[in-house]
Amino acid sequence: MTEDLYPSRVDVYSRLIDRQEPVVYSDWTRDAPLSAEQVVAYERDGYLVLKDIFTPAEIKTLQGEAFRLRTSPEMLEAETAIAEPGENNRAVRSVFRIHRQSEIFSRLAADARLVRVAQFLLNDEVYIHQSRLNYKPGFEGREFYWHSDFETWHVEDGMPRMRALSASVLLTENVPANGPTMFMPGSHWQYATCIGETPDDHYKESLRKQEFGVPDYETLTRLAQNGIDVPTGPAGTVVLFDCNTMHGSNSNITPLPRSNAFFCFNALSNRLEAPFGPDRPRPEFIATREAVNVIKPAYRRLEKTAA
Repeated sequence: MTEDLYPSRVDVYSRLIDRQEPVVYSDWTRDAPLSAEQVVAYERDGYLVLKDIFTPAEIKTLQGEAFRLRTSPEMLEAETAIAEPGENNRAVRSVFRIHRQSEIFSRLAADARLVRVAQFLLNDEVYIHQSRLNYKPGFEGREFYWHSDFETWHVEDGMPRMRALSASVLLTENVPANGPTMFMPGSHWQYATCIGETPDDHYKESLRKQEFGVPDYETLTRLAQNGIDVPTGPAGTVVLFDCNTMHGSNSNITPLPRSNAFFCFNALSNRLEAPFGPDRPRPEFIATREAVNVIKPAYRRLEKTAA
């Protein structure tokens, strides 16, 4: 088993551990899918906003497919539709494994406009570690508290190193008021450990409301020393962020719905091992362990061509 450079949920206090890996694994050249300025910004801040990536027709197709998945839970694999927190709440909060349950989102996961960027930043072949739709309907969409994806992916899934990133495709306009994702610039350079031993089958609660794997207030205050940024944009905007960037989002009490598709790209050399925390890993629909398929970039539009 790989040495655990990032132990978490093992102490009675939280601490910050300096990052041991690069953020950008490739050297920039003129053939890179990002500009030199974009690479510098991503490495410095831990996230990057890309606009005008998809056509209006593609955006309409993605929006229609997101609506279909949210309103047809009976068509989804068991457990992949996650309800909002609350004993009697049945509103869908997230749908996982969308690249396996939707031909449209499978094509989006392999789209060269996303995959080539992931391959460049990670300098490796890539596969989908996790995919999901996050919904925040108007008036009732709940918050996602501050967290680093890598802390959970490392402790509960067994991801060895920080060689992964997420691409969030905005499916509705994200404005400051409707609960867009917030980022702490530069937070990806330090790993925030968390306290509390992970309960068995923690995912059944954490996907609705996370309580373990959440940094304490003092740690969050230190990580926010460079401020908090709230990238916004119209539908079709893409927000890339490093696996260790601290992020979260507020509840949506506006009439304006917010929904995003997330594709978490992991380097093939960084495949999952045994979890560094609990004995039993999370299920395959949350963390790809068995069906590791290298993605070949696809160069085609996403408009629906058949029923």
